[in-house]
Amino acid sequence: MGNSIQDKSSQKEYIKTRIDLLMDVLDAIDAETAGIDEIDKIIGMLDDLEMKCKQFRHDWEEQ
Repeated sequence: MGNSIQDKSSQKEYIKTRIDLLMDVLDAIDAETAGIDEIDKIIGMLDDLEMKCKQFRHDWEEQ
């Protein structure tokens, strides 16, 4: 994704942006026609977000 995000404010904004993106994806999914691919995409996004949150938590503990 490019440069490392080091300060708490930027990390918080990164998480908020990723959650907004996830919400956009969820809103765009048609519940009547959604399939496994859509669920897998959501799971992947949640996994990525969890990993990044854990990384940020570690950074915050060190500060």
